[in-house]
Amino acid sequence: MHLVSPALRQRFRPLAWYGVLFLLVAFVVRLILLIKTGKDVPHSIGAWLYIFGVGLGYDLVTFIYMGWPMLLVLWLLPRRAAMSPWGRKIFLGFAWVLAFATLFVAVAELVFWGEFSARFNFIAVDYLVYTHEVVGNIRESYPIGTWITMIALLAVGIVWLSRPKLALGDDGSRFGGRTLVVLGWLVATVAVSFGVDAAMKDGQRNQYMNELAGDGTYQFFAAFRENELDYAKYYPSLPKDQAFGELRTLLKTPDATFTSNDPMDITRRIENTGPEKKLNVVLISVESLSGDYVEGLSVSKHKHLMPNLDALASKSLFFTELYANGTRTVRGLEALSLSVPPTPGESIVKRPGNEGLWSLADVFNEKGYKSEFVYGGYGYFDNMNHFFASNGYEAVDRNVISDKDIHAENVWGVADEDLFTLVMKRMDDAYAKGKPYFGHVMTTSNHRPFTFPAGRVPLPQGSRRAAVQYTDWAIADFLKRASTKPWFDDTIFVITADHCATSAGKTSLPVDRYHIPLYIYSPKHVAPGRVDRLMSQIDIPPTLLGMLNFSYTSRFYGYDLFKLEPGRERAFLSTYQELGYLHGGMMASLVPRQPVKEMLPEEITGDAKPVTTYDDKNAKDAITYYQTAAYLFTNGLMKRK
Repeated sequence: MHLVSPALRQRFRPLAWYGVLFLLVAFVVRLILLIKTGKDVPHSIGAWLYIFGVGLGYDLVTFIYMGWPMLLVLWLLPRRAAMSPWGRKIFLGFAWVLAFATLFVAVAELVFWGEFSARFNFIAVDYLVYTHEVVGNIRESYPIGTWITMIALLAVGIVWLSRPKLALGDDGSRFGGRTLVVLGWLVATVAVSFGVDAAMKDGQRNQYMNELAGDGTYQFFAAFRENELDYAKYYPSLPKDQAFGELRTLLKTPDATFTSNDPMDITRRIENTGPEKKLNVVLISVESLSGDYVEGLSVSKHKHLMPNLDALASKSLFFTELYANGTRTVRGLEALSLSVPPTPGESIVKRPGNEGLWSLADVFNEKGYKSEFVYGGYGYFDNMNHFFASNGYEAVDRNVISDKDIHAENVWGVADEDLFTLVMKRMDDAYAKGKPYFGHVMTTSNHRPFTFPAGRVPLPQGSRRAAVQYTDWAIADFLKRASTKPWFDDTIFVITADHCATSAGKTSLPVDRYHIPLYIYSPKHVAPGRVDRLMSQIDIPPTLLGMLNFSYTSRFYGYDLFKLEPGRERAFLSTYQELGYLHGGMMASLVPRQPVKEMLPEEITGDAKPVTTYDDKNAKDAITYYQTAAYLFTNGLMKRK
């Protein structure tokens, strides 16, 4: 005996059609992504069974959610409307909308994977907030009109060929019977909501396999739910007093003295000997300047792509073992302005309560500097203007740039050369007023759609390689123009990256995708050299201040690398969920609701192997840093006193 009557099966037949379409499209997307991933996924039956088997499970769970609009229509549609010619036509239009949306999301996921080598994640969630930039970026990067037309026509074809399955019929179903079907669906929805989570797919060491086994739509909503993570709720912790006691030990350096005995107060007085050098400082965080573009780094893969920066390395203090805090611009800005480890969930730059924090600009301001954050786009994006204006900087963005001074711009901002022109004008103004200048400059040209003024480099526009080469040209042009200024000889140029161009790899925290360069260039004041010690992005501010011989009050987590005893170097690497701690050639990482993981990372390939001997100190230090940073920010204790 069938559990569902023939009348109910007839009524809900279009739901089965939608399920088949949804699962088939999900399968095709997964297959295309697997092919695109190539050799990064093992070519074995076992790997494929895992990817498609676990993937089918997530697709079914996702369809339970996505099927609700169709389910509700079939439940509530009166029998008379369902049987009428106009009702059937309207329903075909509704089916077309569902087919179009399913295909559109599939294409969007293919594009997203091409950019980030991942299913939809927290980046996709962030992008929903800034529709102007995101939609503009898509329009400038892809033939979106053609694609939408093709998707619409394909959806029409699918619905037209599916008319027999979409023909509404009802040979006497009752509302009560239809309600029982909906209640059963509701029970299934509640069950998967409590019984399934996004981490259940992560059963393989190969991160690409885990990503392919997921469903993009499911991953998107999971990221939306977990965009802000309470450290105390999700991550391993130490007793609070122990954690802060350990932190004070970790932060103690030869140049630092704690200003109080309060175990939760990390305020230190940093003392440097010799006269202070009140030189101008231009800190350039270059969009997506991956280490693999840079000759002289172990991860270098592109030879002669940046001839100017490669030549600059021999004229600068060149740091070869620097690692970025995260995979987003806001993580780099957070590290370079606040000198703190990343906190789980969203960056501090975008979180509420981020005003009045202890920042690098505060130190410069106390020394009489004019401190600015200079950005070639509109700084409301990613909350940058509010964050910097609330933490000691003057926020300067596209609004102050005259159209006549722009050689090219796209949705993200003006070309890098025009941004640097603005920086020189700001420095001219500070010089005329007799004030030393500190500017944190954030570039944008090395970002899709990769457009810039014509004729600057030999490569055609529209590719990452061309944008990297243009960025190299623009920095060299800036230094050449700056060399004619009266303030040039008394300026230090600090050039680094906000993050790498790609973040995905075979592991969840591939170290090669966090490796970035650092050049400190000042012909009159900084002797060229090469520094091969491990360094975190958060160490740049105190190292720079040490080179200026500044004595100051600090609550930074970063070290002055030149005051740090050998062997104490460490770096922080993170996604929005996983928090990595690199020390002594080992990686400890914290993930929600799991014990500390320890791995042996491979610097060049980004791969990692599980360790056979657990290092309790590494695990404890990782917890100490991340737990205390999250606690201080969440409880308002990072603010200036």
